[in-house]
Amino acid sequence: MSNSDGLLVDIAAMVESEHSNQMSLTVVVPGAVITGRLAPMALWLERVSEVLHTSEHLKPFAALFAPPSAAAPARPTHLHLHRARILQGDFGLPHTGGMYRISIADVSSWTVGDLSYSDV
Repeated sequence: MSNSDGLLVDIAAMVESEHSNQMSLTVVVPGAVITGRLAPMALWLERVSEVLHTSEHLKPFAALFAPPSAAAPARPTHLHLHRARILQGDFGLPHTGGMYRISIADVSSWTVGDLSYSDV
């Protein structure tokens, strides 16, 4: 999107201000449909740092994901999804979910809710 969707920005801002990770969202970006839960940026950064810190090869990168010091909240420019999956055919990748950072400007469409497939 050349102009970010104001409602989507407001949802992301509310997730940031409430420090909640209960809002499920599915977004369409160039080349992918991604579904997961929105997380506040600080929580997302903390979780990514934890994962990197457990890897001997990636441990040095963990410091790059240290949450920023508390500052005046700015309007979100990115969505931070956790437990997220790229929807491909009839399954999601990775199966267990991952951590994705998506530029709000790249979202062409979205819906509230976590899309999943079932055999029903």
